[in-house]
Amino acid sequence: ITLGLEIGYSEEHYNKEYLINELQKYQKQRIDEASIYLSASVSECNIVLSGQNEKHIKLEFINYPKFPLEVEVFKKEIIKLGSHLLHKMQQNRTVIVFPDETIMLEIDESIDPRI
Repeated sequence: ITLGLEIGYSEEHYNKEYLINELQKYQKQRIDEASIYLSASVSECNIVLSGQNEKHIKLEFINYPKFPLEVEVFKKEIIKLGSHLLHKMQQNRTVIVFPDETIMLEIDESIDPRI
């Protein structure tokens, strides 16, 4: 999951710690509700396209062997988390990359005016 650090197209930003806090709350909720463990690696990156150069957070997940999920369940859970974070982080869209497919979650079709 790749999420921008900019709130909408406002040039206002949230920080990495805020996203990690929201991620941990969601992880705890899924553990408590369904014994779903989504182990995440969190790293910073930039998405660059034409005039856009936006700081992003990239979340990568391991189908952790200690708490393995069937592949379709794992993907479904990652998509649910992506949708949750899309709204919490006030993003318009996010991309989720799996080894066999790329999924875009989108609120609306508007595009960053800097592109």
